Amino acid sequence: ADIPVIPDLEEVQEEDLAMQVAAPPSVQVNRVLTYQDLDKDLMKYAAFQTLDGEVDLKLLTKVLAPENELREDDVSWDWDHLFTEVSSELVTEWNMGQSERED
Repeated sequence: ADIPVIPDLEEVQEEDLAMQVAAPPSVQVNRVLTYQDLDKDLMKYAAFQTLDGEVDLKLLTKVLAPENELREDDVSWDWDHLFTEVSSELVTEWNMGQSERED
C-alpha cells in the first residue's frame, strides 16, 4: 500500500509549472562606504592609527593621497595596439643599450 508510484505523463502535464514564479531570495544589502566616509573614520578613530597596538600609522595617514589624485578615467585597451606599443618601447630600449655598448 505504501509503494511509490511513478506518475503518468498525462498527470504531469496537467500540472502547469511554467506559470509558477519562484519567490526571489532575500539578501541583506550592506551600504558600501564612500572614500569620504573612510577618510572621516580614519581620522576619527584611534584604532586606525596603530597597527597591532605597536606600529604608529599617524605619519602614514597624514601623507595618504586624496581621492581626486587616485581617480583615473576608464580607458579601453586594444590588445594589438598595446602589444605594438610595448614591443616598440622594448626594441627602442634594446637599441639604445646596444649603441651604448658600442661606444
